[in-house]
Amino acid sequence: MMDNIIKIRVLLADDHTIVRQGLRRLLESQPDMTVIGEVNNGRDALRSAVRLAPDVVIMDMAMPGLNGIEATRQITHDVSSTRVLALSAYSDEEYVLAVCQAGAAGYLVKYSAAAELISAIREAMKGNAYFSPAIAKYLTRQVAAGSRGTRSRPAHNNNLTPREREVLQLIAEGRSSKQIAADLTISVKTVEKHRQAVMDKLDVHDIAGLTRYALGRKIIKNDHDSGPI
Repeated sequence: MMDNIIKIRVLLADDHTIVRQGLRRLLESQPDMTVIGEVNNGRDALRSAVRLAPDVVIMDMAMPGLNGIEATRQITHDVSSTRVLALSAYSDEEYVLAVCQAGAAGYLVKYSAAAELISAIREAMKGNAYFSPAIAKYLTRQVAAGSRGTRSRPAHNNNLTPREREVLQLIAEGRSSKQIAADLTISVKTVEKHRQAVMDKLDVHDIAGLTRYALGRKIIKNDHDSGPI
């Protein structure tokens, strides 16, 4: 009878091998789950999601090249049948809003219990949302504030296009225009055009400023984890 179970097909996206290995062991111990792939960056997560059409992607939010927020946004747009569950060490309010706005079906902090992740995957498969208790509590406050007419601040600068957000991350990670052009398969001139547009929209006029902005918005990794909400 167990062989007849339709398994939930999961793609793992995390830049730490040991984390992916642990997640794989956990999920494949479940009779209704199977891991169909592993990737270590957001760009490969997007490519694999398009190619494999997994039921659920477990997405680390802080990854090089293309961060989890942008990868989530593009996956939920390009592969509408795939549900993305965010897994992050960050739990500050602005970051949570950015992840939700990107289309994630749930958000779990990395210290969540294993059983919570299993429940989140099953809920996502049913079409439901799942959030760690602290995250759910914060979102409930947001809904209450909205009903009172209180407007929350925007999560990320939504004036940037998807390509501009990609270029911003790569610049902040220290890549040259030539390297970015190769990564994105565009010309150096186009990279420079995007860089100028980012600077103009953010009113930031040097690379150091862009890097500080990216660190502050957790577009790239920061050495300091946020505290609880």
